[in-house]
Amino acid sequence: MTKYYTVSVLLGIFTLFSCSGSDSTTDTSKVDPPVVVNTAPLTTQNVTTHMADPNATAETIALFYNLKTLAKTKFAIGQQDAFNGFYNNDATNESDIKKTTTYNPALLGSDFIFITDKNNNEQSDNWFYQQEQKTINDIKSAYAKGMINTMSWHLREPNNEDSFYADDMTTEQKTTTFKSILTGGVNHEWYKKKLDKVARVFLNLKGINGELIPVIFRPFHEFDGSWFWWGSNFCTAEEYKKAYQFTVTYLRDAKGVHNLLYAFSPDNSYSKSADYLKRYPGDTYVDVLGMDNYGDLNNQGQTGADKANAKLKMLSDLATTKVKIAAMTETGYRVSASVPPVNNWFSTYLYSTLTASNIQISYVMFWNNNQDGYYVPTPAASNADDFKTFAKKPKSALVNTLPKMYELPK
Repeated sequence: MTKYYTVSVLLGIFTLFSCSGSDSTTDTSKVDPPVVVNTAPLTTQNVTTHMADPNATAETIALFYNLKTLAKTKFAIGQQDAFNGFYNNDATNESDIKKTTTYNPALLGSDFIFITDKNNNEQSDNWFYQQEQKTINDIKSAYAKGMINTMSWHLREPNNEDSFYADDMTTEQKTTTFKSILTGGVNHEWYKKKLDKVARVFLNLKGINGELIPVIFRPFHEFDGSWFWWGSNFCTAEEYKKAYQFTVTYLRDAKGVHNLLYAFSPDNSYSKSADYLKRYPGDTYVDVLGMDNYGDLNNQGQTGADKANAKLKMLSDLATTKVKIAAMTETGYRVSASVPPVNNWFSTYLYSTLTASNIQISYVMFWNNNQDGYYVPTPAASNADDFKTFAKKPKSALVNTLPKMYELPK
């Protein structure tokens, strides 16, 4: 299965691909101590005891609580790069979800890909810096609308900083690159500088009253596959945990970033909790238990929907036990000139994936629309009515039915 992430870049187009994978690498060099799970019921008084950052801002605390509570009755619907209008290639800065449903999504997905690019010289005439500013403005706009923000990071490898795909690396680089960013590694300082930039962005995301805007940060995603250089074939479970833990502690403790929720987000290879937790960095580093899943919903009808639901059921149960947020962090069925829509993909198959078995999923995010195809239909698309039906279902939430996410209930 292939996923596209496309933007026009002066003379070219950047495209991201992903597919299913499995975590076949284990590490036996070190045995982790038993994890003590905080199973106290979530209340407005004890919410920080369940979070990765006990010093989180008031708005971030409220977001954690409200996302966890939302899942009991609804799931928020979002899209990556929702305001870019790639598919229609227009300048309205309106989301395709709004064009189709008259309401904006409840969630905006963004990425650090261009913000931390080596070609970003932070000058006003630099294309990459312009994309940084657009990303920041979109996040602020989403927050002002009452939406939720999440950010992934397609970080280019440290050797040449040309790609995030393992296939673009040499055999030796595949073996050594991930290890090199760990403490003591030759590229550890390089990684810290990238995190310094990430921290500056997060610390400058502010609302109209000067408050820091909460963001769900999703580093090293889809790690169970091996298409990215941080994939399971290129690092042990222990190395992956160390990188994730360092990322959290550096941002939280060294840089003083307290407006983040942290998402742990593999692809769809895990159906058992024991396998899902092999690379889990620990409850004190994670707020959101996520899963990306395109493959099970790739025109496999109800059989695929049931497979995806079973995996989300595992996730939902884990989130209940650990008092974390469960989410479908990426999904979609890409329609293009050569790939027609699947009848009732949204209103029947995806909706049952997200609601069957009494699961509690806080949000679902579709990948971005682009000039070559779409994940969310525009008004003229043949499956627009299917999406509108999906968006009006009892458990679906666009921004118009989203509660106030940044205030704790009285």
